Amino acid sequence: MDEMGIRIGHVAVVSGALVSGVIDEERASSSVQFGGLVRVPAAGAEVFGLINNLRTDTGPDGRERRLFDIELLGETVQDSRFERGVSIYPTLGAPIYVAIAGDLAKVYARPEEDTVRFGTVHQDRSLPAFVMTDKLLSHHFAILGTTGSGKSCAAALILHAILQDHQNGHVIFLDPHNEYAQSFGDKAELIDLTNLRLPYWLLNYEEAVEVLVSREGPYRDSEMAILKSAILEAKRIYAQKSGSVEHITVDTPVPYHLGTLVRCIDGQMAKLDRPDNTIPYLRLQSRIETLKDDARFAFMFSGLDVRDNMDEILSRIMRVPVNGKPMTIIDLSGVPSVIVDVVVSMLCRAVFDFALWNTNRPSLPVLLVCEEAHRYIGADDAGFGPTKAVLSRIAKEGRKYGVSLCLVSQRPSELSIGILSQCNTLFVLRMSNGPDQEFVRAAIPESGLGLLNALPALRMQEAIVVGEGVTVPMRIRFDDLEPNQQPRSGAVSFAKAWRKDIVEDGFVAETVTRWRHQTREPINQSSM
Repeated sequence: MDEMGIRIGHVAVVSGALVSGVIDEERASSSVQFGGLVRVPAAGAEVFGLINNLRTDTGPDGRERRLFDIELLGETVQDSRFERGVSIYPTLGAPIYVAIAGDLAKVYARPEEDTVRFGTVHQDRSLPAFVMTDKLLSHHFAILGTTGSGKSCAAALILHAILQDHQNGHVIFLDPHNEYAQSFGDKAELIDLTNLRLPYWLLNYEEAVEVLVSREGPYRDSEMAILKSAILEAKRIYAQKSGSVEHITVDTPVPYHLGTLVRCIDGQMAKLDRPDNTIPYLRLQSRIETLKDDARFAFMFSGLDVRDNMDEILSRIMRVPVNGKPMTIIDLSGVPSVIVDVVVSMLCRAVFDFALWNTNRPSLPVLLVCEEAHRYIGADDAGFGPTKAVLSRIAKEGRKYGVSLCLVSQRPSELSIGILSQCNTLFVLRMSNGPDQEFVRAAIPESGLGLLNALPALRMQEAIVVGEGVTVPMRIRFDDLEPNQQPRSGAVSFAKAWRKDIVEDGFVAETVTRWRHQTREPINQSSM
């Protein structure tokens, strides 16, 4: 070992961003570690890279050679600050050294722009890992990993780190399994089925069709045409109270009465020449009445009073003003499955449309977090089309209007590659499934491909981080979360539960009552 550190070999091949080296001596083999950072002197510069491949072959003299590949990350020119990218390449025969502590500190130094800490560097746990806030949020990001890899805790940790330094943020978290409410406590406004209010008149035409029109059958097209005409008429009747109606379209978010909608359908039906053509009209009316009477849909269809409270709804969801709660957690676990995709579509569309039309105060950036993102933006045509369409638009255009997207998923191969490729920073946790790994490889930049070979071997709390949000691709360990900040695990311990019998103290009857009333709140038995 000299003052440069441990020399492990020399450069044998230079090919773009990839350099191949030969281990000089057998005793140096123990210092060559997969994923290790190395330094290669160049003309007036030092080039740094990560070892991403170890192998042996037979040289021209018939002797076995030990070889390794290096993925170049960046350089320091004349002792300047480390910069990503390489302008001066190593020459053949140049010595290769294992990076020492000072080298690691240079490469993983805190960037000069706004950053937050989220973990430590794999090669040296004393070095903090930072993410650049603006580049992370303005270019979208994704958190990917198999079930049990710590994905939910990673999402909570990253958001906690961001909000710790930005207490007036605006984060909207779509939580399909009620995992995150306990993680953020009084920092979050919790909206669940007990206090969710999304009036039906906020539905656009496609969403209204999904809720009110038959899914299939010979009358679907007729029902769609009838509904479109009736909604437009009902909206214009309501809007006449305040003046002009010329700007009203079937998608304009203005109130209308359900009773007026039914009467508009009646009016169309009265003009028919043949009574046997009334079936699609009657089916629509029946569906409307069913939804009004179904307690599961009370958050959307309850109440006879209709008022224009769209500003109140948006202010609450988007946290305007913040009032110490920079996050809105929308618990979707109690929303009926037949309508949950429509609810997600409404929420995402409302956020984007508000940002699009907000010309007075454009500085209201919003982060939209989609847990279980593969449910809404699948790789195929499954699911609700409008949800995928609005999330796709946010991915492509959101940065122009201050809407950022965070996708969280344990099934990356089921995500739309077009939308995932718009996420310019990826946090990838342990992933052993081959198709998932290949899918992620197709979505990340070349500079991080070598690190992905370590995905199946990552430990809990570890991740590969690549993209615009970090100075260089890195393997990191996430910081620990306080127990009260950890998301609620959805896993039930069978081993623990099956070691003791259950005392029937009335919980079965109570569960049945909650089931029948479609509520998780305590039921007052005496009032039944």
